[in-house]
Amino acid sequence: MTVLEHLMVRSIRKRPAGVPINTLARALNRSALQHLAHDGALLFLTRFVRMFSYGALSVVLVLYLTGCGLSESQTGMLLTLTLLGDTLISLVLTTQADRIGRRRMLIIVAVLMAGAGLTFACTNNFLFLVVAGTIGVISPSGNEVGPFLSIEQAALSQVIPAQARTAVFAWYTLIGAIATAVGSLFAGLSSQKLQRAAITPVGSERAIILVYAVLGLLLALLFRRLSSAAEVRRADGGRTNAKSLLGIGPSRAVVLKLSGLFALDAFGGGFVVQSFAAYWFYLRFGVNPATLGGIFFGANVLGGFSALVASRLASRFGLIRTMVYTHLPSNILLILVPLMPNLSLAVLVLLLRFSVSQMDVPTRQSYTMAIVHADERSSAAGITGVARTTGAAMAPVFAGLLFARPSLINLPFFIAGTLKIIYDLLLYGAFVRLQPPEDS
Repeated sequence: MTVLEHLMVRSIRKRPAGVPINTLARALNRSALQHLAHDGALLFLTRFVRMFSYGALSVVLVLYLTGCGLSESQTGMLLTLTLLGDTLISLVLTTQADRIGRRRMLIIVAVLMAGAGLTFACTNNFLFLVVAGTIGVISPSGNEVGPFLSIEQAALSQVIPAQARTAVFAWYTLIGAIATAVGSLFAGLSSQKLQRAAITPVGSERAIILVYAVLGLLLALLFRRLSSAAEVRRADGGRTNAKSLLGIGPSRAVVLKLSGLFALDAFGGGFVVQSFAAYWFYLRFGVNPATLGGIFFGANVLGGFSALVASRLASRFGLIRTMVYTHLPSNILLILVPLMPNLSLAVLVLLLRFSVSQMDVPTRQSYTMAIVHADERSSAAGITGVARTTGAAMAPVFAGLLFARPSLINLPFFIAGTLKIIYDLLLYGAFVRLQPPEDS
């Protein structure tokens, strides 16, 4: 029994008379981070470092690639192939992580991330960029890509009790959102400062990509410090993984159905990944990189804090209802962004959208971990993550074609919002009756 489990059980047994267990659980969830073990704290740190690098990269990546001579269509194709490569790498590594070792897999992926960043910084050859992006880990959206998140979630679930999972995942999401915001701000301000020092725009953006590569190496060093507590326990492992190439057995039908829905959601979101959203503000209003960094800093901070609210809503309404009830308004706001007549209103609607857009993230992650066996968690998270990456990978090529025509640059927002609303309705219809133990 972990320290956190022991504290929770002891507190429930000794609670004052008349205090409901769910009230006590919420209080314990708020203090859960104080009792995270070494591995839990380390996973929060690696989350921060990784999302900082993703946020920084997302602000400059499309500007850098177009500045290097790639057309909008080539850039969209490159991002699509990059995400498809991440999908393949994720599927191979996550479905085998519980068997081979989560720590080992995380180190391998961090090295691939560093290699991809270094290649992007050193060449503008389209073929080399495709190879590096396909094999390595590049995040054009500022969001999670590759196997990192899936394996970390499984490891984190291993060291915390089920009752605290949604709350801890909410803090985990907040840490990532803050890191993405700080990374976006860092990239915007650093790029502007370097340009004022007589460095070309492409040179300043290349410096940010080199920072991305260095942070990949730092992640590899941090993952080396993970202990065996983050691995699948021998008593839990080996039952389903030995029976299925994908590492899932009894939960296969549910995981595949979730994967299809998550792919639809991500496909919609792929039309407005943060790199293209930043590019839209540049094309529509002429916004400079420093201002873009500030805009997405505020947006990601709001998104991160909204995740904390999600854990409280989930304790009252359940995980699925929280996912849908908060996701629908954010998608309506997404459709409204390009309809705004000026920069101020467009930024305001974007910020309003981010204030509710991340509430479904910790609830979605917690739901996936809750409805599968412990030894299926890496695989389940990996498969659903691969589905999301696949969906997201198909969209940028179409978004690039739309952005190549000035009269169509608003269309990606309309497509994204509509597809995401359809996803919400389908998810609610398919899973509202399938409750995890903690909801019951």
